[in-house]
Amino acid sequence: MNSLFYIAQTQSFSHEHSILSKGQPLSPKSRILSLDPFLDENNLIRVGGRLSASDYAYQKKHPILLDSSHILTKLIFEHEHLRSMHAGPQLLLATVRETVWSTNGRHIARRTVYNCVRCRRVQGKTLCPKMGNLPSQRITADFPFLSVGLDFAGPFYTINRKGRGAKITKTYLCLFVCLRYKCIHLEAVSDLTKDAFEMTLRRFVARRGRPAEIFCDNGRNFVAAAKELGSFLNNNVNPLSELASHEGFKFIFTPAYAPHFGGIWEAGVKSAKFHIKRVIGNTHLTFEEISTLFAQVEAILNSRPLYPLSSCPNDFLFLSPGHFIIGRALNALPAKDLTDFKEGGLNRYKRLEQIRQHFWLRWQKEYIAELQLRTKWRTNKGQLNVGDLVLLQEDFVPPLSWRLGRVVRLFPGADGVSRVADINTTRGCIRRPLVRLCPLPTTEDLKKS
Repeated sequence: MNSLFYIAQTQSFSHEHSILSKGQPLSPKSRILSLDPFLDENNLIRVGGRLSASDYAYQKKHPILLDSSHILTKLIFEHEHLRSMHAGPQLLLATVRETVWSTNGRHIARRTVYNCVRCRRVQGKTLCPKMGNLPSQRITADFPFLSVGLDFAGPFYTINRKGRGAKITKTYLCLFVCLRYKCIHLEAVSDLTKDAFEMTLRRFVARRGRPAEIFCDNGRNFVAAAKELGSFLNNNVNPLSELASHEGFKFIFTPAYAPHFGGIWEAGVKSAKFHIKRVIGNTHLTFEEISTLFAQVEAILNSRPLYPLSSCPNDFLFLSPGHFIIGRALNALPAKDLTDFKEGGLNRYKRLEQIRQHFWLRWQKEYIAELQLRTKWRTNKGQLNVGDLVLLQEDFVPPLSWRLGRVVRLFPGADGVSRVADINTTRGCIRRPLVRLCPLPTTEDLKKS
């Protein structure tokens, strides 16, 4: 072992070794001068240090000096890391310094733990891409509920009738949220089937108008309804009526296990449940009662300010989602711009239309500016390349049992940041967001260390 130490020191500290062998002092610019090095009887450089008067062993008082970039130093740290049962950086460094002193020891200790596959698997730290830019549906002025996101929540336990002997059943909350103005529409659903979802969708369209696109997750009821509605529209297009062929809306599904892709409707579900749970408590309502409660909660959510109130003490007005729900018929067409006309020269209908357009103007000037900041996910934490080995994060499963896969395709967004990837596993190729992937050390990571 002393021969290996000697070879490593002559390769890393050849100049210092020759000076010490001649009995000359080191240069003031030497990087190991603060360690007070000296040569022992085996012609090895040891740390002089300040512990000569202690009762510790000779190797602890004067450990052998090694450079952190040498391969022997890396092997020693990896060996001690495994021998000490995958110790952390601090414990690993303290264990190695019992016999060997490495320059820049804290860095190599952290790199050793970081490049350990077993430690990486136990830690289970996933990627965190930078927050994406807002889509056009969030920042372009148009009618409310033209682009909506939806989600289910629950279950809420209801009774089939009042009085004794009532049977308890499950009722779910279906939330529709306007992507532009955060308008909320709540519906009570008896079960999570395709037919129930289709009826809920028909009630929503009858009350709020037909949307152009619906964003939702990959729930089975959503997928089944989208396929059936899509086939219905495709098979019943009237060639004599071109307008009817364009009245259908489309479903846009977010990747599986990626609730943050639909943060606006997930936040709506959270806000709705905040009020519903505090009102219901442990009470079991009937279906009519819980439908009424959902409508009342909907009115509360649509009365919230869209942006922070003004600091002026005389300003009591704010813009809420409710301003955009009323003001037009379900099938009304956009009116011409009346914001610059004088009120005296307009009839009553045009004055109402002017007020409604002022709401949109305030939304463009005041609310849109609040969307500029990235409150979190400001930078890319970790990079992923095609061919990298990753672990697939799974709920209620320990990290050591996560499935192993290899990246076969990345899906970069408009800003060039990839947030979704196709992973090839033993069960086939699946698509997951990067926040559900835990990267394993690559050959480049090992070379850097």
